[in-house]
Amino acid sequence: MGIISVLALRLRLYHLGLLIVGVLVSTIVVFQCFGLSSWRIHSVWYGNNLSIALPFEVSTVTYVMHNTTHEKETDFDQELESDEDRSSRRGFHFEKRDINNSEVENHEDGIYSFTQKRPKYAHDPTQKDREMNNIYNTQGRVHDMQFASKGIPSKGIKNLNASLVASDLFVTREESSTTVIGTQSVEMQPQNEKSLLLETPLPVLNSESKIDTPNMRRKLVWPTSITEMNSLFLQSFNSSRPKWSSQRDRELLSAKLDVAKTRMISNSSGLYGPIFRDVSKFSRSYELMERKLKVYIYREGEKPIFHQPKMRGLYASEGWFMKLIEGNKRFIVRDPRKAHLFYLPFSSQMLRVTLSEQNLHIKQMEQYLERYVQLIAGKYRFWNRTEGADHFLVACHDWASKITRQPMKNCIRSLCNANIAKGFQIGKDTTLPVTYIHSMMNPLREFARKPPSEKSILAFFAGGMHGYLRPILLKHWENKEPDMKFFGPMARDIEGKRIYMEYMNSSKYCICARGYEVHTPRIVEAIFSGCVPVIISDNYVPPFFGVLNWEAFSVFVRESDISRLRNILASIPEEKYLALHLGVEKVQQHFQWHRIPVKYDLFHMILHSIWNTRLSQITNR
Repeated sequence: MGIISVLALRLRLYHLGLLIVGVLVSTIVVFQCFGLSSWRIHSVWYGNNLSIALPFEVSTVTYVMHNTTHEKETDFDQELESDEDRSSRRGFHFEKRDINNSEVENHEDGIYSFTQKRPKYAHDPTQKDREMNNIYNTQGRVHDMQFASKGIPSKGIKNLNASLVASDLFVTREESSTTVIGTQSVEMQPQNEKSLLLETPLPVLNSESKIDTPNMRRKLVWPTSITEMNSLFLQSFNSSRPKWSSQRDRELLSAKLDVAKTRMISNSSGLYGPIFRDVSKFSRSYELMERKLKVYIYREGEKPIFHQPKMRGLYASEGWFMKLIEGNKRFIVRDPRKAHLFYLPFSSQMLRVTLSEQNLHIKQMEQYLERYVQLIAGKYRFWNRTEGADHFLVACHDWASKITRQPMKNCIRSLCNANIAKGFQIGKDTTLPVTYIHSMMNPLREFARKPPSEKSILAFFAGGMHGYLRPILLKHWENKEPDMKFFGPMARDIEGKRIYMEYMNSSKYCICARGYEVHTPRIVEAIFSGCVPVIISDNYVPPFFGVLNWEAFSVFVRESDISRLRNILASIPEEKYLALHLGVEKVQQHFQWHRIPVKYDLFHMILHSIWNTRLSQITNR
């Protein structure tokens, strides 16, 4: 019995040892799979404040979230508020702090957070590669970084270097790994269950200095360069297959084939070739549009949302187009059976104003348009024939891209807020120029332009600190170089406007930096003052992108290159600048409103962009 007892005891000890080894091995495997071997995740609540340390950086970082909300939030996404609707409302925001060294942070609201020093990768030089492989795939994209069950959507954040200013927060890419270094400030607004977006403002040049901009917010997205936009445009010609063909489809196909076989000509009357992608095809397409295009305007819809837009202010482009096309006898037909295109005559600005007065917000505005589409589809057979592909809308309000995305998703949308990152589709949608209208009698007054030899200022910018980008622009360049004139908002009186225009007329390059949204009226203002536009607005598709060669009269600078702005502009040869300036002068006629439309003016350019898009969709079935 004694021997049997000893053997039984040894067997139990053996099984216990196997169990312990198994637990240890499982623990190690789990930690390696999730990259937790050296990660430190701390989540500590201090009342309404949360301290989180996330280990996806070279130096461990602490995020401290403060609840600074002082007003009741509305039920629509604050990211969609327009320039006219911004207030001082504040929500949650994160502050990120370096914790490589032991330190106690004393926050302004009296909350303390303590972190302990722990050198990263000190004990295992290969640990960094293992961790990065757990975060990034071979293309350098982030896999999943989630906060609890609501986490950030795991669509991948591509190479953050291109979307953040290369100063305090930047990204370097070494083969399959990406490293984020520095400090940043992240503001999080309460979102619905559907989508929790990580949005970060751009950082300042010096990590020891910060900008107090509580409303600066930045969605991490991969910026699309102008070269990539060109590629997308060439790849975007998707055919539209109606449920049944018509005589109008055959007419459009004939026009498309006619344009395609147009030969290159050296000179088109009244047009300057270098500012066009293909001046010959544009000229032929424009000629066919004037000769053949017929548009039907739906009469349904009550004023002021329908048929009664505003003709002044920031969003007046949609109003001027509506008034000019409704009074046009060349293109408009009363019989919808004769129409190639169908116009949905609503004003996104008046929709916002009218429904906001009824305490209705974005979701209700979208539903309002859904009911309008249902009315049109129920009363007419034309919407159902193409599911709206031969219908178009012209809308300039910031919210237009959001509220039309679903009910009018197949339509040709001419939008001021032409943001690829927010649903704008190159090749289907077109960009509506933002023209700030001061007077209905003289929509775009003549600017006192100076010749290039009299332009003594290299670059100029002045404007309100809307959005995340402009405060960073001023932080880098305000009062830094004598030939870089950068200011905040100028006075709105007559003298302030005179000074603003004098700076613009005296500058070689005018900075057109995005505000809350990607579009800005400064582009058109720069063109009319003879100043080469410098567009700093990632993912913005410029107007008439399908026909104009924007690189012939403007400069595109990525938001990540703000710190290099002067070097970029100063490195442009004088010969190249003079060519750009000439392009600016030649393109002015295409951005001019006239109370009675003239050939190649802004009204016709908008209409042609819609016509040209429809031609590209037609296929020979």
